[in-house]
Amino acid sequence: MRILLVQPDEEAGIGLQKFDRVEPLGLEMVAAALDDRHEVMLKDLRVERDVFASVLADFRPQVVGVSSVFTVGMLQTLSVAETARAACPDAFVTVGGHHPSLHPDDFRHPAVDAIVVGEGEVTMGELTDVLAAGGDPAEVAGLVLNLPQGQHFTGTRFLQNLGALPQPRRSLTRSLRSHYHLFFRHPIAAVETTRGCPYRCDFCAVWRFYQKQVRFKSPQKVVEELAEVEEPDILFTDDNFLAAIGRAGETARLIQAHGIRKNYFIQARSDSIVRHPETIAAWQGVGLNGVFIGFEKPDQEGLDELNKHNSVENNEKALEVLRRYGIEPFCSFIVDPGYGRDDFRALRSYIRRLKLGRPLFTVLTLRGTFIPIHAANRRYS
Repeated sequence: MRILLVQPDEEAGIGLQKFDRVEPLGLEMVAAALDDRHEVMLKDLRVERDVFASVLADFRPQVVGVSSVFTVGMLQTLSVAETARAACPDAFVTVGGHHPSLHPDDFRHPAVDAIVVGEGEVTMGELTDVLAAGGDPAEVAGLVLNLPQGQHFTGTRFLQNLGALPQPRRSLTRSLRSHYHLFFRHPIAAVETTRGCPYRCDFCAVWRFYQKQVRFKSPQKVVEELAEVEEPDILFTDDNFLAAIGRAGETARLIQAHGIRKNYFIQARSDSIVRHPETIAAWQGVGLNGVFIGFEKPDQEGLDELNKHNSVENNEKALEVLRRYGIEPFCSFIVDPGYGRDDFRALRSYIRRLKLGRPLFTVLTLRGTFIPIHAANRRYS
């Protein structure tokens, strides 16, 4: 079958995506899982903004898969689906990613045939095989089907072994790779070594999306992938890179042993950094260049309200550890919609006291209202 995978132009919305444009790794992973059974094309509309109509006319896809990660990109995702439906009325149109998985009801739309719930590699492979054979998509686990009578969940899908997944098909974005950047670092490649997080912060969708599970790729598999990546800068997409500290240390050791020299950017919790400064030292020795830390709040009461299970003291100690190794971190803070002038003054004062040169800010929008993707088979009304 002819399969078109699409990254919408989410940069038309608001948020950090204007400064953080990394390769569509999820779609590259899905493409790799489809093997050579189907003809696959990937289009990143953040870069190729004016090609979608001509691609639909020339390629005539039989299946269209649209990525939708952030809530602010939902309208762009639905617009892509509508365009695909109008141009190719017989195509099977799917959407997938964090937002559709956790709120499939937002994508109950006539242009969308199904929502891929959770991880999409195996689900999309089985779905396209079933469609090619003229079968019923309801036989494929991991979907919410948009039916005339409502939405139907076909059952939970969960991957046990990340090591069994093939390497991403980066060849599909070869002509675009110079456009991928992280703030002012480019070109940059994205590499995944972990899925999930053991913590249960109220504001976070990661642990819900991954069904409260944490899985890891082996250090050997990570190093094999790094050896194939051409870009000098690497963003590890793991939401908690230091979730398994021994594995992180072994990965650094193998990188050094293989003589791989790149600049690395990770996301990590401050308490892990404080407990294991030797791991930060090891990574700094092989090229660690940037660290993203969720400080979240300038006060302990605020952190406790978010169920962060961390402390302001750890945040400040982690800052000292990183600066000791010449790393100035990106520190993110959550802004509550109810903040008043005094709250903003306190936040500004805290940032100035710590001399944070790279503060980031996000607005808390939803907490604890997600649809559980591991729910029993049911119909959504």
